[in-house]
Amino acid sequence: MAAREAGGVVLGKSAEKLFSLSGLFAVYKPKGPTSAGVLNLLKEKLLAEAGVQTNGNKRNQVLKIGHGGTLDSAAAGVLVVGIGKGTKMLRTMLAGSKYTAIGLLGKATDTLDATGKVTEEKPYDQITKGDLENVLQKFTGDIMQVPPLYSALKKDGERLSTLMKRGEAVEAKPARRVRVYSLSLQQFQPPLFTLDVECGGGFYVRSLVSDIGKELSTCATMQELTRTKQGPFTLEEHALHEDKWTIDEIARSLEHCTSLLPDEPSHKKLKTEHPGETAVSCEDK
Repeated sequence: MAAREAGGVVLGKSAEKLFSLSGLFAVYKPKGPTSAGVLNLLKEKLLAEAGVQTNGNKRNQVLKIGHGGTLDSAAAGVLVVGIGKGTKMLRTMLAGSKYTAIGLLGKATDTLDATGKVTEEKPYDQITKGDLENVLQKFTGDIMQVPPLYSALKKDGERLSTLMKRGEAVEAKPARRVRVYSLSLQQFQPPLFTLDVECGGGFYVRSLVSDIGKELSTCATMQELTRTKQGPFTLEEHALHEDKWTIDEIARSLEHCTSLLPDEPSHKKLKTEHPGETAVSCEDK
């Protein structure tokens, strides 16, 4: 029986199984790497396991795969991945995310998180747990939020964070409407406080923490951030750690996660596709 090809790549049995996978699953992104970096590592591991020979083509142009939303490099948590036809579902199936964030009162940084340089320090001793809980009510529902300068948002095709690191002058993007479904204080041990946040797309938890500090007549910066849920995918139940990034494990995860998605005609039978179908990479979202 002749071997099939995809994108000029000769497929063995493992590769055929890899290129037949289609749908959504979730992986765990640790602190440190970017979301794009995690996705590239996942691609490399899967293609290496499949023994794919790319005949000089870049590997990331062979496998049709993408993620459902950037998670800051300093953050950890669930990162939803689309493979095959699942890449077309990423923007429509992942409404809403949940985060646990630890904020630090009394200090502000240029990046709004612990990776940046301290730009301001203010006293915070006067702030009580009740003060903080009262302020949170102002940040629930539909609110206006200015995105941070260090972000994946782009100007003239380049990320604002890249321009900032080069020392170029960058103007803040205008405030935009975002949605906070729920916001609660889980712990208050000054100067640290822990929040649980459920929000819609385009929301920056770093900006939220900074804005809370300003509302309290002090300043604040985000120390830690964990995405605990993205769409219907939870960190505890669905996110595969790196030791589970194998073709068989992902196939099982795709099967398990099928029940999380709406049973609509356009989303049925997405588990497999013809291995010979042309595949292209998805850009970092």
